[in-house]
Amino acid sequence: MEPRTARVLVLYTGGTIGMEKTQSGYQPKTGFLQKQIKRLPMLYDEDFMATRKNQQQTQSESLELEELAMPVSPYNVRVLYYIKEYVPIKDSSNLMIEDWVMMALDIQKHYDSYNGFVVIHGTDTMAYTASALSFMMENLGKTIVLTGSQVPIYEQRNDGRDNLLGALMIAGHYIIPEVGLYFGGCLYRGNRATKVDAGSFSAFDSPNLPPLVTMTVKIDVQWDAIFRCNNTTSFTVHTKMNPNIGLLRLFPGITAMTVKSFLQPPMQGVVLQTYGAGNAPNNRSDLINEIKQATDRGVIIVNCTQCIHGPVVDAYATGRTLIDAGVVPGSDMTPEAALTKLSYVLGHDHLTVKERQELMRRNLRGELKVAQSQEQFSLKDSEFIEAVACSLHIGSSEEMRYIRRALLPVLMCCASSSGSVQTLQKLLDQGADPNGNINYDGRTPLHIACLNGNLEIARFLLQHGASVHVRDRFNRSPLEDAIKFRHQKVVELLVETGATLGRSTSEIAAEVCCLAAKNRVDDLRLWGTASADLNGVDYDGRTPLHVVSTMPRR
Repeated sequence: MEPRTARVLVLYTGGTIGMEKTQSGYQPKTGFLQKQIKRLPMLYDEDFMATRKNQQQTQSESLELEELAMPVSPYNVRVLYYIKEYVPIKDSSNLMIEDWVMMALDIQKHYDSYNGFVVIHGTDTMAYTASALSFMMENLGKTIVLTGSQVPIYEQRNDGRDNLLGALMIAGHYIIPEVGLYFGGCLYRGNRATKVDAGSFSAFDSPNLPPLVTMTVKIDVQWDAIFRCNNTTSFTVHTKMNPNIGLLRLFPGITAMTVKSFLQPPMQGVVLQTYGAGNAPNNRSDLINEIKQATDRGVIIVNCTQCIHGPVVDAYATGRTLIDAGVVPGSDMTPEAALTKLSYVLGHDHLTVKERQELMRRNLRGELKVAQSQEQFSLKDSEFIEAVACSLHIGSSEEMRYIRRALLPVLMCCASSSGSVQTLQKLLDQGADPNGNINYDGRTPLHIACLNGNLEIARFLLQHGASVHVRDRFNRSPLEDAIKFRHQKVVELLVETGATLGRSTSEIAAEVCCLAAKNRVDDLRLWGTASADLNGVDYDGRTPLHVVSTMPRR
């Protein structure tokens, strides 16, 4: 079977990975990284590129970006990628909010043209950029991976090859609708990652959340842990980030004047790093008074612990003192996530202080752990799963997890086919993945709802994180299923939520020309609803109008 093709846009902002060794030390050099990549067979299939002819016109070619091809993976996928190198290449220590905005806008501009995105970035501020982008990307439905290295990619011992390879594999093979950070064989949620080691290949960690993907002999994706937003609105980018933010770390003996000076205008948001589980001295009324006066003025102060592991809690009187002074508990957010989230929230000018504080408490992109409900879900809540487990004489929690992973996708697709919202909700409560697939066709519950024309089920799945970008074994999206089976309302819903055809102009034109030849006017209207270019040319250079004009009159 022909390999599936995935297209990935790589934004090369800078970093050690592409630096050249000079007499003055490592320095960035334009075009150097791409030259080195072509020497690495795991990243560049030279034979394939040498025999590739008659390439179709793509968005990347109009940008004059060279096409690079990886070898076909064991999963029968060939990743084609295109590197956009920023000029000038920047050291990550020099990046500003404006650079985050530029990256975000580049992704937005080319969002519909690529299956995934990789951002090559220096390690020093990578966690800040990953956190910032996670908040700026609203209703994200595709994979974005940041990566880099501690040692340039051309050195004999380096981490750049594996990091770039892993990032491209993930972005080209999986729909993980998050901003991730890939380093040292692990994909971390971007707003959960922090740099922990300046001299190790394991430079990053995610202290309060396990990796989303681990790459060893096999690629292990923790689908249950993937954060999924409400997908009933289309992808957009929030670019207004407030720069009047800061980070203040408490220490024994800090003076009230220091705190007062730090909290003065134009400061609007502060991450306050406190001791232990979020504690501050409750016998220092001078400090607390300065903090209280700042929150009364509308300064949003978020309490984060100085510890690497663990959340802020209000179990101690010293922690309650800050809450009484108007400080927002930051749960288990990293300082990088809390700071960039403040910038994002403060960028919403129309919100009141209370509404901004509420947003800081809320889990927007999986950046913090919310208080758990007293009611815990168990596999025993599903009589069917329990019965299967009993019949197979399951005797360990690990075996139960295997049963759960195998059966929940089956039940989700069955519930979607039968049109039972109630059953879908119960399965989601059990931890089912709304994007899980069960059979050789690779169809998801959303595929099934769309081909059945069940508008209610399709809307429900989208509201609970189903992706419009998932494709089945035949490389068909839910939108194409809805078009094929002529479900106008479902097509309109999918387009409204950001679904695109995701095919080349010539492929779409070939489909549309075929419909024109068969006089399928209603089908042509559906393709038009899906934003197909009805003036596109097929492989023979013909438009649908050409086809119609050559047909015999009836």
